[in-house]
Amino acid sequence: MNPASTGSDTGSAAPRGGLDRIELRGLRARGRHGVLPAERELGQEFVVDVSLGLDTAPAAADDDLSRTVDYGSLADRLVAVVEGDPVNLIETLAERLAAVCLQDAVVAEAEVTVHKPSAPVPHPFADVAVRIRRSRP
Repeated sequence: MNPASTGSDTGSAAPRGGLDRIELRGLRARGRHGVLPAERELGQEFVVDVSLGLDTAPAAADDDLSRTVDYGSLADRLVAVVEGDPVNLIETLAERLAAVCLQDAVVAEAEVTVHKPSAPVPHPFADVAVRIRRSRP
């Protein structure tokens, strides 16, 4: 049967209108990032959101995890970065996290937001965050 006649598309072409999205939101990990000595010494919680752009049709057609992103494994790798070597800027941390997301060959683009809810801001605030979007060349 022709897939066009059923209205379904199980080919490997990207879906009409752009890429599909896989999102992982609110991932929490403790890190020692920041420019102040207390941030490095005491550490603090960071919250990470990622949105991955990819074509999920091949994985869906075959019901095959190996053809998409294993978000459990991705979460482990992202937490390892947050808990790993400290950096001064959350901009740098966001770059490192985006690079991890793009290690998956099926990921065409990654949007990463790093929230620093306990940032050393001397005024009441809800959140400090950096959001970046990176894609394959």
